Amino acid sequence: MNQDTNTQKYRIEHDSMGEVKVPAESYWGAQTQRSHDNFPIGVGIETMPKEIILAFGILKKAAALANNEIVPDRMTEAKCKAISKACDEINEGLLWDHFPLVVWQTGSGTQSNMNVNEVVANRGNAIAGEKILHPNDDVNMSQSSNDTFPTALHIAAVLGIEQKLIPAVNELVSVLQTLEKENEGIVKSGRTHLQDAVPISFSQEISGWRSSLEKDIELLKLSVSPLKELALGGTAVGTGLNAPKDFDVKVAKHIAELTGTDFVTANNKFHALSSRDEVVFAHGAVKALAADMMKIANDVRWLASGPRCGLGEITIPENEPGSSIMPGKVNPTQCEQVTMVAVQVMGNDSTIGIAASQGNFELNVFLPVIAYNFTQSVRLLSESILSFKDNCAVGIKANKEKMHENLYNSLMLVTALNPYIGYENAAKCAHKAFEENISLKEACVGLGFLTKERFDEVFHPEEMI
Repeated sequence: MNQDTNTQKYRIEHDSMGEVKVPAESYWGAQTQRSHDNFPIGVGIETMPKEIILAFGILKKAAALANNEIVPDRMTEAKCKAISKACDEINEGLLWDHFPLVVWQTGSGTQSNMNVNEVVANRGNAIAGEKILHPNDDVNMSQSSNDTFPTALHIAAVLGIEQKLIPAVNELVSVLQTLEKENEGIVKSGRTHLQDAVPISFSQEISGWRSSLEKDIELLKLSVSPLKELALGGTAVGTGLNAPKDFDVKVAKHIAELTGTDFVTANNKFHALSSRDEVVFAHGAVKALAADMMKIANDVRWLASGPRCGLGEITIPENEPGSSIMPGKVNPTQCEQVTMVAVQVMGNDSTIGIAASQGNFELNVFLPVIAYNFTQSVRLLSESILSFKDNCAVGIKANKEKMHENLYNSLMLVTALNPYIGYENAAKCAHKAFEENISLKEACVGLGFLTKERFDEVFHPEEMI
């Protein structure tokens, strides 16, 4: 160990390019340090997502287990145990400070792969009490950055969707189901084109929100299936050079066991390394959910608009003051966070699609930015949905009086008269009522289309749903 004049303690590490000074307390090595020095872009802010690091911890342990089965003379029990323990510590969140690299690095994610290799090797050696692990020869055995990063991306994407996003949506669906039951029998005016339309029950309106989210869950489940095919075993260009026979099958099996998810090896590794179509497809399902959440949040804030000069058909929880100048003002802030997250996800979708289109020959080199945007979308949307559920949806209350008032003030109730006086005569009633600011009944009777008694017999808005 050495010490610079600025009192920073460091040690000397080396790689194929020579010696590098590395902070003494860090488990990373020379290649990580070179990347840290060469890419001062978003340092400490736009670091490689934790979801990707966790996925690397899983796949490195799985690779060690597979290598131990196939080539135990090279991947000895001692080495496998040390690697496994270090990877367990990664996945327990004990080593976050040792993964400093930013997203904006090499497009294959090579330096993050090496960051993991170096940390696992150095931590594994500390666990073993002797230097038995080499970052490349042992931790990266039978692997390449070109197949590990796509594998980590798929693992992170699947676990994020299955373990965070879908459960969050299910929780909101449950709240909406409760709201449906609570609001059965309440009839209100429907709206299309932001204009008055025929009646709808409030529970039917809520059921539309619920069904949209249930459909999104179906789409998300469909989208993760292709992601469960893993590139690991393809090594540098898809040929599997330097990986022993059956490594790809065995390592996928171990990843499946470690995650409790049915991962398998990709049938065609050339495709698995060079194409990101599965990720584009899956993020499309994430974007579909974002689009539905945008719609639901907008509906809620429109219905809650007011309290006196808007629609005011529902009330939502008042969580915080809404203005620094207007006393008593309260805003639909949970709806606003949902809509902001939704547009972020939509922007991420554009980034992912463009990045996926830029694969050249045997590799796509936009992997870190794809990983960054995908994991951000899943994380933000999961947290956004839970926040909206906890701080808004659970407190939605119908303003029955306002709904009744708007319903009976709607000119589109005239649609109920179509079978009795015809479309054109009904239109005349609506225009007369609007222009003279009178009721539909007064207009219809005044035009001589129905008597007062007959109008009362056939006009029942609550039955129009």
